[in-house]
Amino acid sequence: MTIAKSSEPDLKTLPDHTQLPDSDGTFVKNFQEHPQSLVLTDSLQPVLEQLHPDQHYAIGQDCGIYWRITDPPERGAECPDWFYVPNVPPTLEGQMRRSYVLWQEWIPPLIALEFVSGDGSEERDRTPLDRTSESRQKPGKFWVYEQIIRPAFYGIYEVQKAQVEVYHLVENRYELVPANERGHYPIPQLGVELGIWQGRYGNVVLPWLRWWDSQGHLLLTGDERAKRAEQELQEERQRGEQRERELQEERQRGEQRERELQEERQRGERLAELLRSQGINPDEL
Repeated sequence: MTIAKSSEPDLKTLPDHTQLPDSDGTFVKNFQEHPQSLVLTDSLQPVLEQLHPDQHYAIGQDCGIYWRITDPPERGAECPDWFYVPNVPPTLEGQMRRSYVLWQEWIPPLIALEFVSGDGSEERDRTPLDRTSESRQKPGKFWVYEQIIRPAFYGIYEVQKAQVEVYHLVENRYELVPANERGHYPIPQLGVELGIWQGRYGNVVLPWLRWWDSQGHLLLTGDERAKRAEQELQEERQRGEQRERELQEERQRGEQRERELQEERQRGERLAELLRSQGINPDEL
């Protein structure tokens, strides 16, 4: 791609999301990445429904955020494994976004997450862009997020270590967010906390990056919510059946007492009849 150089480029001539690659050409690093993205998106859905009744938000999963024009175009993008942008339409001109283009959108993500399979040096690389040379060296990922893309929160999840670092943009610099008493990292704008959960998702038991609400309750995926609802329904049916058994037992005890009283009356009547046959009035005893 050849882009004419200009001190003030015409935004109308810049490529949009339909003209830029939707991938940086790299392989997903491990089998956990895609389900990890899905569990984050799925479990956050009820929160987003409340925050955005107009459905104006975007979630990207391993797709590019373009921040500058380069040749090839992929060198001017970062591809977070997961990111969320508030207050943008879910589609552009009736099309799903192929990527997120900052010069087309202007609104930065609220949070961007990277899932690390290596040693994390790439995600923590603060090497600045060298504007004085034609070097093809790409600036560090941390620097691009902090200085250019500028999501309010940047998370680095080290899958192998089952730990996450969360940074908050404060006065143009990222500051490490301390964990709260639950070991979670609050994201106040969403009213949620981010942390590590050990458990089963799909058919695998692993440490997963998950959301909790501000009271520390795990946000469930749709499948987990359905299973919990089914479990609660089953428990309610069992409680109903138990109540029915107890009522049945109570009815049986009542019937037994009624039979015993009836037998007692019959014995009394037979005794009274015997006394009368012997000339004794039982009412005078």
